[in-house]
Amino acid sequence: MSKRLNFTLKEEALAEIEQAINGSAYPEVRQRAIALRLLHLGHSPEQVAQVVMVTSNTIYAWHKRWREQGIGGLRDGHRSGRPAKADQRYIQELERVLDLDPRTLGLPFTIWTLNRLRLYLAEQTDILLSYSRFRALMSREGYRWKTPKHDLSHLQDRPAQETAAQVMEWLKKTSPLTPSPIPNSSLWTKQR
Repeated sequence: MSKRLNFTLKEEALAEIEQAINGSAYPEVRQRAIALRLLHLGHSPEQVAQVVMVTSNTIYAWHKRWREQGIGGLRDGHRSGRPAKADQRYIQELERVLDLDPRTLGLPFTIWTLNRLRLYLAEQTDILLSYSRFRALMSREGYRWKTPKHDLSHLQDRPAQETAAQVMEWLKKTSPLTPSPIPNSSLWTKQR
């Protein structure tokens, strides 16, 4: 049974509700404005609750918020969540470590992977983030993974490289510009 409330809207309030239904950028405001309009049209809070798939107590709460705060009261409020584990100290350590070669820290590898970095930071800061949270943090901080370019030039013999380059230049100069045609070089043959 409905509480004894007057759900009838005055003309300017109805216009405001209809504008919210048609033009609000927030879906929750549109849904709640529709509920208020249905109340205005004479539907009971229980019927409106069934239409918008909420409880009748929620309909009463929306109506109360609208009476007290207007259309702004129909928006969702700020919802606080659990504070982030990765505080400013963690982010500063992340930035410091990324500028270092892992070998200078006594580690047996030369490239930071997400997991290696995440586990190293957990040792240093006592904050262990999950793999997905750490990836999200790296993305939020603007870091992107680059595929390492392997360069083996430090292992190559410099004099042999220079000799090979000279031979290639000599071959380019001495070889004919156009190769001689090979007779009957087609892969297609005519069947007899």
